[in-house]
Amino acid sequence: MRITIFSRLILGNLALLAIATGVSLYAILQLGHMKEVTRQIIQVDNVLIDLNREMISAILAETRYEKKYVLLPDPALYEGFLVAHTDFEKSLSKGLALAGTGPAEATLKQVRKLNLAYKDLFDKEINLLRTGGPLPKKGFAQEKEILTNEAIGELTRLNTVNQQRILNRIRQLDEAGRKARNLAMAITAGALLFGLALSIGITRSITRPLSRMKKKTVKIAEGVFEGDLDLSSPPEIAALAGAFNTMCRKLKEVDRMKSNFYALMGHELRTPLTSIREGTHMLLEGLGGQVTAKQRELLRIISEESTRLIDMVNPLLELSKLEAGVLSFNFTPDDLSLLVARSIREVTPLAEAKTIRIESAIETTPPLAVDAERMMQALRNLIGNALKFTPPGGRVQVAAIRAGKEIQISVTDTGPGIPKEEIGIVFEKFRQASPTARSAKFQGTGLGLAIVRHIVEKHGGRIWLESEVGAGSTFTFALPLQ
Repeated sequence: MRITIFSRLILGNLALLAIATGVSLYAILQLGHMKEVTRQIIQVDNVLIDLNREMISAILAETRYEKKYVLLPDPALYEGFLVAHTDFEKSLSKGLALAGTGPAEATLKQVRKLNLAYKDLFDKEINLLRTGGPLPKKGFAQEKEILTNEAIGELTRLNTVNQQRILNRIRQLDEAGRKARNLAMAITAGALLFGLALSIGITRSITRPLSRMKKKTVKIAEGVFEGDLDLSSPPEIAALAGAFNTMCRKLKEVDRMKSNFYALMGHELRTPLTSIREGTHMLLEGLGGQVTAKQRELLRIISEESTRLIDMVNPLLELSKLEAGVLSFNFTPDDLSLLVARSIREVTPLAEAKTIRIESAIETTPPLAVDAERMMQALRNLIGNALKFTPPGGRVQVAAIRAGKEIQISVTDTGPGIPKEEIGIVFEKFRQASPTARSAKFQGTGLGLAIVRHIVEKHGGRIWLESEVGAGSTFTFALPLQ
């Protein structure tokens, strides 16, 4: 089942929309990941670094108050120590809440343990000082310093770890951003290429059958109705092609009926016209009795008009037979260059009468299987047509050359020329160029060139016209070498 044009456009747009949606979802996921990493940096890692600084400052404050109190047992100094210890505990509790589970939590708990051990030693030292008990020889200073240094060292290492983690997360952000950018660019480029290919595909599925229909329309305009259009296309265009084929068949039938009518009419007219002409000749010769001068003049006019009508009917009959395929061709090997030379000799008196110069450029050509009489008829029509439209004092050139695998015969005149838009109609029956291109006094039946075209095509050749208004015309036909 073929998909309609509307469905193709809808599916194509949905495909592009799906790609755009996928890109958007991926971008949203990446932004969410980047947002989470940024939150960790701002709300966890940076805060832990600040809390570490606060804890180190609190430990150093404890040390200062503790040393002063040992030297000068002032209750205010001890109170300052307790405040510093409280600040340390607050910062440590916040740090534990942010650190969660893992190495950072273990480090903070170890720092708390060391700080509590330091505070116990200090409390023990205070009790001995207050009761007057004996102190160790070295006192508690060395042990307190060791505990303090270990706690500060742990916090410093934890701070370094936090800073390194921030750097790693910044690198992750940069890497995620780079990957997201590259992937987005790749997907965008892919979407553009896919959209372009999809557009080209849909457009070609529409334009290709329309182009074939256009070519077929040109053929129909030229009177060729053969061959139905078999298009692989959307249903809408397939239906149009079906209607087009039906129209072609009807036009072909009408054209056949018209040709049959012309053939019948020509056949029925030629016999009585011939009888009228021959009877008129007999009367002019005096076989019917003596005729007056006035009667002789009337009989001469009747004879001329009868001859003119017969000359018009004969090509009509001949073209009808050519189109019906009933006119037989006798193909025998012949020298085409000799036929061209012979046709020139036949029309030379007519050219001299009109003071038109005939030039020839005839090459020796290999023999071809042709119907000599029909080919002579085509050559006479072409050369006679050139002489008819070339003004007195003009020039007609006839050439016969070998061009690759063809023999080309061309007839060039210096007549008024034909407009480009009318070149396509001159080989159609009953069609002639407009009076602006050809003088009205030369209007004929419009069958001569149509007959030439049929004869050339029966020989497997092709014919064309090159012309420009005011610069003359060149009729060329080419026959393939066997």
